[in-house]
Amino acid sequence: MPETRLRVLFLCTGNSARSQMAEAILRHLSHGAIDVASAGTLPKPDIHPRARTAVQNLLGIELTGQYPKSLDSIITQQWDYVITVCDRAAEMCPTFPGDTERIHWSFDDPAEATGTDEQKQRAFDNVAGQLLGRMRVWLSLPALRSRVDAHHAERVQ
Repeated sequence: MPETRLRVLFLCTGNSARSQMAEAILRHLSHGAIDVASAGTLPKPDIHPRARTAVQNLLGIELTGQYPKSLDSIITQQWDYVITVCDRAAEMCPTFPGDTERIHWSFDDPAEATGTDEQKQRAFDNVAGQLLGRMRVWLSLPALRSRVDAHHAERVQ
């Protein structure tokens, strides 16, 4: 039986906020039917604590096991989709092997938000909510839906 599990990579510059939140959200939405990862062109040492809080606030999930990774460590892997979530990463995104489809979703960097702690957290919460909405629409596309459903059917057999 052919492998139907999609492989999706989220890419941003620091791999500490937007792409990490996207990875956790898609993993949650797909219930494991999608092999999802994230990486950065210039990864930070740690995930931003407000990104962790935003995903916890939004879906009640943790970023357990996730950490910033360099694009160099995964560039030779096959991906069905590479989704850049910041403009700088989109400009620097290399060519991946195979038949990879590149998608660009531009989101403001919540780490650049100013103001009170509450306002800064709200910036992360807003981006997490936008990512969730975008993914729900994207996952509803017939080609994606059929691949995810096929994986679920294989797991049941």
